[in-house]
Amino acid sequence: MKIAVTSASGNLGSAIVKSLIKEIGTANVVAIARTPEKATYLGVEVRKGDYNNREDFNKALKGIDKVMLLSGMDVPENRIVQHQNVIAAAHQNGVKKIVYTSIIGDEHGTSFSPIVNSNRQTELDIKDSKMEWVIGRNGIYIEPDLEYIPTYIQEGMIKNSADQGKCAYTSREELSYAYSKMLLEDTHNGQTYNLVGEPITQSQLAEYINQVYDTNLIYVSTSIAAYKEERQAALGDFLGNIIAGIYEGIRNGATNIPSDFVIAASRSHKLPLQMIKDFLDKNN
Repeated sequence: MKIAVTSASGNLGSAIVKSLIKEIGTANVVAIARTPEKATYLGVEVRKGDYNNREDFNKALKGIDKVMLLSGMDVPENRIVQHQNVIAAAHQNGVKKIVYTSIIGDEHGTSFSPIVNSNRQTELDIKDSKMEWVIGRNGIYIEPDLEYIPTYIQEGMIKNSADQGKCAYTSREELSYAYSKMLLEDTHNGQTYNLVGEPITQSQLAEYINQVYDTNLIYVSTSIAAYKEERQAALGDFLGNIIAGIYEGIRNGATNIPSDFVIAASRSHKLPLQMIKDFLDKNN
C-alpha cells in the first residue's frame, strides 16, 4: 500500500508524512510537492505535483492507493479547479481513497467565507468522485498565535476583533496524528469530522500564554472594521482580509463547535495549555 501526501513540503503536509512514516514506514509513503527539492529531507520518495498542472498529478499518483489532499493556498476561485485536478488524476489512476483537509468556519457574511465555501465545493467534488473518502474540517491553528508571542510581548497585549467568542484551536501536530488514522483506518470512510480542540476565548488564550511563557499579556477587543483595516495595512488586502474574517467568525461563534477528534484519532485532543507547552518545548 502506498499513500501520497500533497503539499508535503509545507508545515501540515510534512507533519502528516512524518506521522505516516511512524505507522507504515518510509517505503509506503510518497511526498508530492510543487518544488520536490524542498521535501527530500523527509526521507521518502518525492514526486512533483503543482495543483495547477493536471499532468503533474497524472504522473505523481501512479501506483498510489490512497491520497492525502491538502487544501491549496491560492485565492478561492482558483482552489476549486486546482483540487479538481488532483481528484480527477486520482480517479484516473485508480486511487482507492482520498482524504481532504477542509476547514471549519462561517459560510456566510465574513471575509473568510469565500475560503470556507471553496472548501465546501471541494468536499462535494470528493463525495462525487466514486472513491472512498474522509473529510477533516480543521480548526484554527494555534501555532500562528504562538509564533507571534514576541510581538504580543512587545505590545503587551493580544488585540483583535474576536471579543468574547470562543475558538476551538488545534495544532498541526494534533491534525497530523488524526489524519494518519483517517488514512489508515477504513472505519472512517464516508465521514466528515470537525478536527478541533477545546473552545477558549482570547482572554483564556492570553492567560495560558502567561502561564507557560511567564508573560503579562492582556486581551483587548477591537471592532471588526478597525481590525480589518489594521490587518490589511500590515499584511496586504488579500491576507489581511482573510485574517480579519477568521476573527470575525470567532466573534460570531463559527469556531465554537463540537469536536469529532476523539472519533477520528481514537484519543482526546490535547488541551490548549498542553499545546502551548509543547510548542515552547519544541522551539526552545
